[in-house]
Amino acid sequence: MATLLQMTGKDIPIHDLIPLHVRDINFKTNRGFHKILSSIQAIGLIEPLAVYEEDEKYVILDGFLRYKAFEQLQIEWVPCIIYPDKEAYTFNRMVNRLSPYQESRMLRKSLEKLDAGTIETVLGVKSLTYRINKNMYESLHPEVIKIIDKNQMSLKCASELSLVTKDRQREILREMQKSHDFSLSLARAMVIKTPTGQRNQNTTKKKLWFEDSAKKKELVAKLEEIEKRYDFYTNLYRQYTADLLKLCIYVRKMVTNEKVRAYLSAKHLGILENFEKIVFDTEGKKAV
Repeated sequence: MATLLQMTGKDIPIHDLIPLHVRDINFKTNRGFHKILSSIQAIGLIEPLAVYEEDEKYVILDGFLRYKAFEQLQIEWVPCIIYPDKEAYTFNRMVNRLSPYQESRMLRKSLEKLDAGTIETVLGVKSLTYRINKNMYESLHPEVIKIIDKNQMSLKCASELSLVTKDRQREILREMQKSHDFSLSLARAMVIKTPTGQRNQNTTKKKLWFEDSAKKKELVAKLEEIEKRYDFYTNLYRQYTADLLKLCIYVRKMVTNEKVRAYLSAKHLGILENFEKIVFDTEGKKAV
């Protein structure tokens, strides 16, 4: 049975806290620090620092930026969770970061209860508009949103796909998945290739790159390169499959020949067993 982790919560004087690692950060420009600073000023500390006691001081396991924010705000007492030792703290390894779509959904839900100004202050951002992207998400196919949710596609790339119909988005997504390429340049190349009838007529977004003939040529060339690469690997896979089927028939003839089988059984039993795995399934039936 696992031993229960002994933790205690306590407000600790800031002068008793010591960072485990001193990080070289420019606190005037660091965005993460300013978000934490704004959040503490607006609503207070949400997540206590994780610390452990050593030589009558408390070493910070997690929460260095929060600690520096308290220092700057001249707050004397800091809420902390005290762990028995530094090896006991493992929470951060299990934290799942929000995907852009999850963050957008959370912010839209928050706007039902709070005004935008309050949320912007808490998050330390100037505007929520680019984070919410409500209109863009509404114009995306559900399968595209799933890919964004898995952090496999950037919002900028998704924004390009929103320029075409949802059915066309699904077609483009299939091509991206085939080539394992979710890059912005491929998305733009596929959008250029899209017939006018499959363009999203509701979008008013102006695309300067779309009118650039040199850029168009470059993107179409990339698309052609990907198509050739895909065709090459498809043909190679077909050839390998055909070769394996021929080899499997040859191996079957070997292991069903009494003399060959007797020789392999006596001299090379391991090879015979491997050949049988290729030819026969676990029930002793022919695999091909």
